[in-house]
Amino acid sequence: MSNKNEASKEKVLAIAAGHEITEAELNNLVANYPPEQQIYLSNPKAKDELLDQLISFHLFAKMAEEEKIRETEAYQTMIEKMQVELASHMAATSVVEHITVSLEEEKAFYEENRAQFVQGPKVSAKHILVDTEELARKAAEEIAAGKAFEDAAKEYSTCPSKDRGGELGYFTTGQMVPEFEKAAFEAEIGKVVGPIQTQFGYHLILVGDKKERTEVSFEQVQEQIHNQLIQSRQQKAYSEKVEELAGKYGVEKKI
Repeated sequence: MSNKNEASKEKVLAIAAGHEITEAELNNLVANYPPEQQIYLSNPKAKDELLDQLISFHLFAKMAEEEKIRETEAYQTMIEKMQVELASHMAATSVVEHITVSLEEEKAFYEENRAQFVQGPKVSAKHILVDTEELARKAAEEIAAGKAFEDAAKEYSTCPSKDRGGELGYFTTGQMVPEFEKAAFEAEIGKVVGPIQTQFGYHLILVGDKKERTEVSFEQVQEQIHNQLIQSRQQKAYSEKVEELAGKYGVEKKI
């Protein structure tokens, strides 16, 4: 006897050209999309649009059947091309799919390239961005008189960060425009600086924290190292195999 979940999976959502489109078929289609798109497709309207696509698919499939498209020369040519492409892809994949990297090799790479895994100094700051120096000074005076920086940001700032009280989070050198970056890195923690003029307008800056140059631990970059080594070895194996096959089967460029 089928349980409730199995019954739900077999729920028929539509019938197109005699084909029953089940909830399971629709869910399987959704599962083929990237995770971020799956979130969007989970809402009823998007699912209904996807159901319409499935209906169209089965209607055209029926049309193709009646018009005997599979028996045409164009169809057979396309199938042969797809078969060659798939076989070539599978052959190339077989060359690189078994390549692995050991933990010891990852650690050795980390030790040999420690200079790569260093984070530069960074600061955490809030800011208020306005169009005129006069308005920036007005906001600064209100903050000096006791108004919370966050409240002033919500009232005066034109930057989207105003909704977070001007919070920008941590940033390192090279991430902000030069004038803003220089002021932020030189600012005293907890002291409002500005107005600072940049191409965007006039800023008031409040630095909340500073972190010195630090070395990133192996654990923090292990996945990055693993992927880097795997990709490097796969590329090497692929190139060597191409050279081997060229010698075996022959290659003659005409350009």
